[in-house]
Amino acid sequence: MAKTRTVYTCSECGGQTPKWQGQCPHCQAWNTLTETQVVPAAASPRFQAWAAQAVPVQRLADVQAQELPRDPSGIDELDRVLGGGLVRGSVVLIGGDPGIGKSTLLLQALSTMGLMQSVLYVSGEESPQQIALRASRLAVDTRSVKLLAEIRLETILSTLRDEAPEVAVIDSIQTLYTEQVTSAPGSVSQVRECAAQLTRMAKQTGTTILLVGHVTKEGSLAGPRVLEHMVDTVLYFEGEAHSSYRMIRAIKNRFGAVNELGVFAMTDRGLKGVSNPSAIFLSSYRDDVPGSCVLVTQEGTRPLLVEIQALVDDAHGFQPKRLTLGLEQNRLGMLLAVLHRHAGIACFDSDVFLNAVGGVKITEPAADLAVLLAIVSSLKNRALPEKMVVFGEVGLAGEVRPVTRGQERLKEASKLGFQRAIVPTANRPRQAIEGFEVITVDTLAEAVEYCRSV
Repeated sequence: MAKTRTVYTCSECGGQTPKWQGQCPHCQAWNTLTETQVVPAAASPRFQAWAAQAVPVQRLADVQAQELPRDPSGIDELDRVLGGGLVRGSVVLIGGDPGIGKSTLLLQALSTMGLMQSVLYVSGEESPQQIALRASRLAVDTRSVKLLAEIRLETILSTLRDEAPEVAVIDSIQTLYTEQVTSAPGSVSQVRECAAQLTRMAKQTGTTILLVGHVTKEGSLAGPRVLEHMVDTVLYFEGEAHSSYRMIRAIKNRFGAVNELGVFAMTDRGLKGVSNPSAIFLSSYRDDVPGSCVLVTQEGTRPLLVEIQALVDDAHGFQPKRLTLGLEQNRLGMLLAVLHRHAGIACFDSDVFLNAVGGVKITEPAADLAVLLAIVSSLKNRALPEKMVVFGEVGLAGEVRPVTRGQERLKEASKLGFQRAIVPTANRPRQAIEGFEVITVDTLAEAVEYCRSV
């Protein structure tokens, strides 16, 4: 029997070192090295049969490009994020907080896809009785869904070869283990090895595999970073604990856009897609409240109307507070400096709090103008003009820069009953929108002056 040896593995990057150190020499992270027992590899490599297949070298110009077939999941919001459906032979990784609805969503999708193709649900966390109880609660048809409760990778791979399903769900990748690695399930080496073999099988057999992934306290996917590099698509589930709405966002997608957003509502019958999320985000909006401004943001091909709330209060400490929820915190300090320098409004002695209502996370700079107008409204204790939406990027020189898809944003605002908008001059609509007034500005000072004069 081969003698084991001791190495120290980094829990962040998966790098190994023969001696313990306080800092990982590969990724420079501190206190991440853990002791691992390693068995020397056998004489024959694990992937010898796969690697022995000779693949001829060919010119890229000779390769015939073809459209990849997609299989609809039966859930429109999920298909939107995936780019139109599941590509055969692809590997999709879905991560999110515990209890947010990952297993529920996938069980609903499998019950629909099982009516048209063969599907397999592999559970490493729950017993068959627990899954059957959830299916009964969701009232879904699971007669075509095959179930396997197993965490040993070799057994799962053998079942995939025998059953040859078109779609397989692995719930979750952190619970699997392979006998080729001696570490415990969920460790860096186990997750990397199991994901590599499942990905290789998906490419060889054409089976679409959906992996459920755990997340860390910081919200990133647990395990090595290479896990996200190996798969074709990475989806994140987002949502607040006290809210019944969930959002799924694509972080990586080799077969579609990475900025699409799917919105779901959690009900007693599972997750239901929301076709008009703007109405949800504005359900409690009042236009007579100081510090409130409606932003038209763009998530992929879908414009969304989100209420931005700001609260400016006297600072009660030596250091004024800057807090944001759903918006970039580092950008707030820059915007406050621009507001002072180019509009003459100072907030250096005030606490500033920002919130994107509804739990949505906004990363695009088109929110700059709406954020600053909400801050000015709260500071002056004066509500902005009614039935008004705002979008535009603010530069360090105080200029208001154009954003993409301005015409679509304005049409969405008009459809929801808004009557005016403050936009960059370059985003002036080519065709007038009936009953909708568009105010164009070149600088932040012009936008602030307009709100003061109305």
